[in-house]
Amino acid sequence: MFKGISPIVYRGREVWPLIEGGKGVAATNHASAGAWAAAGGIGTVSAVNADSYDPTGKIIPQVYAARTRTERHQELIAYAIEGAVEQVKRAYDIAGGKGAININVLWEMGGAQTILHGVLERTKGLVAGVTCGAGMPYKLSEISASYGVSYLPIISSARAFRALWKRAYSKAADYLSAVVYEDPWLAGGHNGLSNAEDPRVPEPPYPRVKALRETMREGGIPDSTPIVMAGGVWHLRDWADWIDNPELGSIAFQFGTRPLLTQESPIPQGWKDALMTLEDGDILLHKFSPTGFYSSAIRNPFLRNLEARSERQIAFSGEQAGDHTHQLDVGVKGKNFWVTRGDLMRAREWYGLGYTDALKTPDNTLVFVTPAEKATIRKDQADCMGCLSHCGFSAWKDHDDWSTGYLADPRSFCIQKTLQDVVHGGPLDENLVFAGHGAFNFKRDPFYSNGFVPTVKQLVDRIRTGD
Repeated sequence: MFKGISPIVYRGREVWPLIEGGKGVAATNHASAGAWAAAGGIGTVSAVNADSYDPTGKIIPQVYAARTRTERHQELIAYAIEGAVEQVKRAYDIAGGKGAININVLWEMGGAQTILHGVLERTKGLVAGVTCGAGMPYKLSEISASYGVSYLPIISSARAFRALWKRAYSKAADYLSAVVYEDPWLAGGHNGLSNAEDPRVPEPPYPRVKALRETMREGGIPDSTPIVMAGGVWHLRDWADWIDNPELGSIAFQFGTRPLLTQESPIPQGWKDALMTLEDGDILLHKFSPTGFYSSAIRNPFLRNLEARSERQIAFSGEQAGDHTHQLDVGVKGKNFWVTRGDLMRAREWYGLGYTDALKTPDNTLVFVTPAEKATIRKDQADCMGCLSHCGFSAWKDHDDWSTGYLADPRSFCIQKTLQDVVHGGPLDENLVFAGHGAFNFKRDPFYSNGFVPTVKQLVDRIRTGD
């Protein structure tokens, strides 16, 4: 029997230990975050290239007019700050003094520190805390504390938190309000799988969270500082043994996927409809993202195309060596492409199927694509607006010489382009569509019977019952 949850004290006020997952580009905005806070929880505005509005209330398209990447990067930063500030103000008004409003930033987004400073400077007294992951955000504590704002780092292991604590967070301990454990095998979007972990072999979250609490205790962090379980959380009754558990200390829960299907959720209706059709296994943990991180999304034609592209891949040498004894005679110009006999046969087969263009990757391999795919890849790379600190797809870097120094990788994609498109009504089959691995529950959970779509308040009330 589910015994219920008790409020926690966050920024001096009582709130439910229920946090709306921040997600990425415009998938969590003022409407959803404000409503979540109004229901007594912690709403989270995505500060990742958020939408801003013209005087009539219409979304302002983020169009980049500058000719160079560095100039477009500055345009992106301006859009990001304006959008996030507008979203925070609107969310705060909707919350009506209840709950709390956080913002979510990705440390690996382009200009992250500049954007964070810009947003917090213009939202003083409105933002309670900053959640931040997608990298090792050492500067998060310093920046947040300078504005008197809490910080909630998103990590996937005790080891990662220990490094952050020792290097930076211990110097701003008073502003650490929670630590978000994002399970790398269960959460949607980008996650923190390390090289020591196998994406095909999930580890249970309890021992990992227990280890995180032990690491926090070593640093003198009180058990009253919550660990937020994020990823795979659907019914709280399934987590009853985590609540009031002295091994774990204070526990809160983050919901990223369930809030997608609410009346206030800003995602398009087609995306909401698709969530109701998913089966177990329809979410793919993959590494095609230009960030270099693993991430989880619906395995739709967009992702299947990336899978197939990487399968049409062969290694090559610039000269005859080892088993690279045959010159490649399709898809490339010049004679300096030596491959195995088997790969030559495969390449000729792909060429015959219309994949007539071979593109180099940073790993001394070639991927075979159609002329139309090549044109799209090259245009997207040329149009890069610097949305990441380091982009594998375009080889952009947001500092120093503006280049990663590596060859742009055609096995990836422009993440800003696809996320902006899908959240503003673009075709689901042609874009990346993030979701957590528990999304199949939309189809199974009787709460959503007959196509029922709850308000955020109805969802929060339902969650509090254990269901």
